[in-house]
Amino acid sequence: MKRSVIPANLFTMRTYLRNRTPGGLYFFTVNLAERRDNTLLIDRIDHLREAFRRTFVTYPTVMDAAVVLPDHLHCIWQLPQGDNDYPNRWRLIKSYFSRSLEPGERRSESRLRKGERGIWQRRYWEHLIRDEQDYARHVDYIHYNPVKHGLVARTKDWPYSTFSRWVSRGVYTEDWASNELDDMERE
Repeated sequence: MKRSVIPANLFTMRTYLRNRTPGGLYFFTVNLAERRDNTLLIDRIDHLREAFRRTFVTYPTVMDAAVVLPDHLHCIWQLPQGDNDYPNRWRLIKSYFSRSLEPGERRSESRLRKGERGIWQRRYWEHLIRDEQDYARHVDYIHYNPVKHGLVARTKDWPYSTFSRWVSRGVYTEDWASNELDDMERE
């Protein structure tokens, strides 16, 4: 009877390959490690803004659109020509933010072994913007997110996004994607 041979690498972790396009335009989603009932990002918004500012001084980046929610954030970055190092930017942002906070969060055994804080999920999601339609769809997604999550009924009422900047440019009207009419119809 012939025995099957299991490849040695069958049970090892897969290598996660990221699309690293120099000068790329990217959409990102970054989450806190503990998302349930966590409001850390908006509670410490000044710390988060400072982490972005410090990182972008060293590694210039244009942030076209962004929204910070209580437990995660979305943004679109334009990297400089010839530069594809968004992983280092995220490492620095997470690190600056984490170091600005007092320790005390729950940490897994794995994080304890590695000497890591337990604030951020290790991974994040990136998407290389393909064209103008893809860009517009992701900008809309960013700005609609607080309404989608039930944090506000009107997009303009969420203070932690670039929505008002886009309104002032004439891309959106102030009542864009508002649930206000839906709320009035339900009453």
